Amino acid sequence: MQLIFATNNAHKLHEAKAALGDSIKLLSLADINFTGEPEETERTIEGNALLKARYLYEQTGKNCFADDTGLEVEVLNGEPGVDTAYYAGLPRDDKRNVALLLKNLEGQTNRNARFKTVIALIIDGKEMLFEGLVSGTIALTQTGENGFGYDPVFIPEGLPTSFAQMELAEKITTATGREH
Repeated sequence: MQLIFATNNAHKLHEAKAALGDSIKLLSLADINFTGEPEETERTIEGNALLKARYLYEQTGKNCFADDTGLEVEVLNGEPGVDTAYYAGLPRDDKRNVALLLKNLEGQTNRNARFKTVIALIIDGKEMLFEGLVSGTIALTQTGENGFGYDPVFIPEGLPTSFAQMELAEKITTATGREH
């Protein structure tokens, strides 16, 4: 089966290809010379995933999926949530986002958080939603060089290291609960 992943995020594409292995031929937007991108106007993670998948399917008629992922921090009432990628404003900047998160958590003892990912899959016009959650905590400081986004400060539940300290296969196993 062939699927188009509605993302311009090279890190997400790399992780999705690693997670899927050879079971699905995953194409990027660049692979199909697609440059369109809808504005993410929905105020939920589910809404944005669907918006992106529907846009790509309407434009290409090809089977596809899109995701939206949000980091939800308990003491911040779920922030950054749907605004995870643009938490510190435009332009999107992972370093500024992490710095703002750590600033907003200064002095907080409750650092519980979770990543919430919603995948909107469209196969032959049929829409399906899938949700995944990874619980953990936000570290006091950044550690690790791998991954992207909030990985240097996110420590998955039950583990001593941040996502950024893990090799990709370990991160995928931790996030999906499946060996790779």
